[in-house]
Amino acid sequence: MENGHTHMISLFINSYLKILFILTPFFVLSAFLVMTKDLADDEKKRTARRVTWAVMISSFVFYLFGRYIFELFGITLDAFRIGAGAVLFLSSLTMIHGKESVNAETSYNDIAVVPLAMPITVGPGVIGVMMVFGAEAAGVTEELVISLSLFLAVMTVGMLLYISGKVKNLLGKQGLNVLTKVTGLFVAAIAAQIIFTGIRNFFA
Repeated sequence: MENGHTHMISLFINSYLKILFILTPFFVLSAFLVMTKDLADDEKKRTARRVTWAVMISSFVFYLFGRYIFELFGITLDAFRIGAGAVLFLSSLTMIHGKESVNAETSYNDIAVVPLAMPITVGPGVIGVMMVFGAEAAGVTEELVISLSLFLAVMTVGMLLYISGKVKNLLGKQGLNVLTKVTGLFVAAIAAQIIFTGIRNFFA
């Protein structure tokens, strides 16, 4: 029984950290600061809340229903691991090289859902990994633990956006750039692990 509790705690912590990193909080924060630079503080906070809810809903949709998409198209989990890991790895390279595709001229009425929630936060790589996590969950208990991890990871990103002004003052532009690149390295490592797991299982 104790081993079961230890496993669930370990699963929660590992899932929370992995999901938090693949959501690339500091990259998202940089994009948020660029796209809301001319907004008043209350408008920035309102936008942050909308981004949080949009990310929450879209992430849970792919996490909960991804396995049915596998069944519908006849895609094996390991084949999808390789594809999702490859896309996530390419996304990590974008962060490491600092190539942000952020358009500050986008209408402020639209930026919360598109592009901040999707595709900047929940891009193709994140979608793929959420679907893999959902398919990997063994039983209802693990599914609930990962769901809690996902909820808290999204809320962490949302809180960073909500206090974006304070974070910017604390870290500065250079600090955000460094943290974005470090996040990119962690995401690359997670992507490589997903790819190697898929390849190993595929040829086992």
